[in-house]
Amino acid sequence: MIEDELTRLKTKMKGMEEKIRSLRTSRQVLMNLLSIIEKDRRAKINRLERENQKLKRSSSRFAKAVLERNSKISYLEKALKTDQTFPS
Repeated sequence: MIEDELTRLKTKMKGMEEKIRSLRTSRQVLMNLLSIIEKDRRAKINRLERENQKLKRSSSRFAKAVLERNSKISYLEKALKTDQTFPS
């Protein structure tokens, strides 16, 4: 009777040990997946930050070009007005 109980408990303990091993393996797999996901997330963030900087520089160059053209247009408009007020 006691030996039967002891055998049952040993079998139950072996089952629990196997579950623990399985859980450890599952945890390792999940941690590896999390690591991969985190690396991917960081890579995407870095790529987006670089793209954002590139777009900011491009936007700045465009704004500067627009301002320069507006300045030239304003200068030419003033030149036309002065030419019209003083005919040659």
